[in-house]
Amino acid sequence: MSDAPAERLHPRITLAILAISGLAYAVLSSSVVPALPTIQHDLGASETGITWVLTGYLLSASVGTAILGRLGDAYGKERVLVWTLVLLGAGTLLAAVSHTLALLIIARVVQGVAGGIFPLSFGIVRDEFPADQVAGSIGLLSAILGIGAGVGIVAGGLIVEHLSWQWLFWLPLPVIVVAAFCTWRFVPESPVRIPGRPSWLAAVLMSIGISTVLIGVSQSAVWGWGSPRTLALIVAGLLVCCVWVAVEVRSASPLIDMTMMRIRGVWTTNLAAFLLGAGMYSSFIIFPQFAQLPASTGFGFGASVVVSGLYLLPSTLGMVAAGFAAGAIAARFGSKAALVAGSAITALSFGLLSAAHGHPYDMLASAALLGIGVGLAFAALGNLIVQAVPPEQTGAAGGMNTVMRTIGGAIGGQLAATFIAGHTASDGLPAVTGFEETFVMATLFLVVCTFAALLVPDRAAMRAGREAEAVLLESAS
Repeated sequence: MSDAPAERLHPRITLAILAISGLAYAVLSSSVVPALPTIQHDLGASETGITWVLTGYLLSASVGTAILGRLGDAYGKERVLVWTLVLLGAGTLLAAVSHTLALLIIARVVQGVAGGIFPLSFGIVRDEFPADQVAGSIGLLSAILGIGAGVGIVAGGLIVEHLSWQWLFWLPLPVIVVAAFCTWRFVPESPVRIPGRPSWLAAVLMSIGISTVLIGVSQSAVWGWGSPRTLALIVAGLLVCCVWVAVEVRSASPLIDMTMMRIRGVWTTNLAAFLLGAGMYSSFIIFPQFAQLPASTGFGFGASVVVSGLYLLPSTLGMVAAGFAAGAIAARFGSKAALVAGSAITALSFGLLSAAHGHPYDMLASAALLGIGVGLAFAALGNLIVQAVPPEQTGAAGGMNTVMRTIGGAIGGQLAATFIAGHTASDGLPAVTGFEETFVMATLFLVVCTFAALLVPDRAAMRAGREAEAVLLESAS
């Protein structure tokens, strides 16, 4: 599909195309959240069934992101990105015309695969952009994942209040089509490749292992964390993941090179990504839910669906500001310092919310800090993972880093759901205790994330590590 030669445009135009692609995916990831009650009513779905609109997306994103990143390293990042956007468009069209829950879930699974947009975009930026523009461009693209999620919550509330829920998918569809065409026509193909065909056995094992673990985590709110079904799924998934790792170690052309995972800059950045996801992802659901609860609860703000989404607006604006400043910050202080600062600021935002949450201003102030912190941290993660690996491994490494963030978010989100479900008032509404426990949990995850960020090597150490790794590989061959 990408046989036509792409014109090499100014990097800012290429960045704009990549940013629009990433934004469309990120908005779709969260825009259905405010609409879930409406979709459930229209489709006659159960409480358990409707959650699969989110769970299906999460599962395919976790698996598809890493696999597509690796395929981009092998077959060409621009080529794979075009097909990824075609998949996203097909899934979005299917969701727009869905009139049954099963069809909508299938559409969401297809959409979720497009998480590969981000590692593929990182690789294109690294391969094609001038060196002095790489950090800022990757930082902005990384921040878009959080920016889009915040925009999706606000836009989703507005759309579901004034239009039918199908418009959640009709509106982004033209944007995706334009992004796919512009990527095919204008984004240049990278000559940087990994030789050999990736192991499809490894892809199957990885898909089964990660999906099984995430299904167990996702169902924990229904079955309970101590349920035999929950524990059986998580243990079975982990065992399959162990088999996957064993296959990768013995493969001549692995899907994910496990020697890469031993690099200090990679495993420390992945650990920070996991902890960051566990600490902050629940905020996109918890903040609006908290604000929507009636004032009669003694702590809720009685906000409408639309107004509750606006409580995340300071967070979105903070992420936008941090994303655009990512390049200057990385150049002046380094990406490691940005990750440490971002994690600490995000921990502070939840810490303040743990101490004071009785007034709307408390949540707005915490949301603003959250946006700045997450924007800095997301931008830094993208740059750190790119700095830690050679160019031909950018897609696979970026994909796994995004997967770690997603898995952390799934665990943090389900823990939050458990806390809230475990504390209800006499009228059946959530009690404030569950929210307070969630805020404390997020704070603790993010404090640990700050310490994990301190373990990440700086740019000079990463460069020396890559050079030493290259020497070892050359001597081994």
